Amino acid sequence: MTKPLIMGVLNVTPDSFSDGGQFMGMEKALARAKEMEREGADIIDIGGESTGPKSKLVGVEEEYSRIIPVVRAIRKRSQIPISIDTYKSDIAEAALKAGANMINDVTALRGDPRMGEIIARYRCQVVLMYAKDKTPRTTLKKKRYADIIQTISEFWKKRIAYARTHGIKKPQIILDPGLGHFVSAVPKYSFEIIARLHELTYLGYQILIGISRKSFLGGEIDSRDERGLPIQVIAALNGARILRTHEVKKLYDLLQTIS
Repeated sequence: MTKPLIMGVLNVTPDSFSDGGQFMGMEKALARAKEMEREGADIIDIGGESTGPKSKLVGVEEEYSRIIPVVRAIRKRSQIPISIDTYKSDIAEAALKAGANMINDVTALRGDPRMGEIIARYRCQVVLMYAKDKTPRTTLKKKRYADIIQTISEFWKKRIAYARTHGIKKPQIILDPGLGHFVSAVPKYSFEIIARLHELTYLGYQILIGISRKSFLGGEIDSRDERGLPIQVIAALNGARILRTHEVKKLYDLLQTIS
């Protein structure tokens, strides 16, 4: 198995479903970033706006104040790649100027018409994520699929074509199948995606997968890390090249046993 990269999640938001408010403020955010790097993270993914069900819209100024100082502070002390979880072009551009390397867009360039231009201009990597909803905020809809893999494949092809026509090169593009409520409130579809992930590798792009603490794992949030860790390894065995996680050390240690 090719060892996947570990993307550590750093939410600087008060309402994230998994760790809302835990890393708000410069001191806490920077300390967590340092900790994740020591634990084995290859990338740090910073989010300043929750997009889960019932989350609230955050204005550009507020998102800027949450994210950009943290990016600058991390970059002063480390060269670790930084990803920014945003669908807003103004935030993306400011973060890239501050030293970020990647934009993780849950709308797959549908949320802001300028985002494609920014990605092309800065030649950074971009994550295009499948989502059942056209808006950045996901819903609790129990969407049904005849073939979930075919649906994701067709969606990705369209978004890749859009990105390429906006000057984004193939090596810049990373694909994410979404999972959890981004796919459906019906858990079986998320498990099916993981089981059949190898069927999506034919497109020839890196696949990122975010299993960590998602609701389809069941149980309370505190129990989901242990449930999700082995499933992340299965995803890696099935073709995932980037694993997005809240528990960097546990995942890093587990991956050492199979690499």
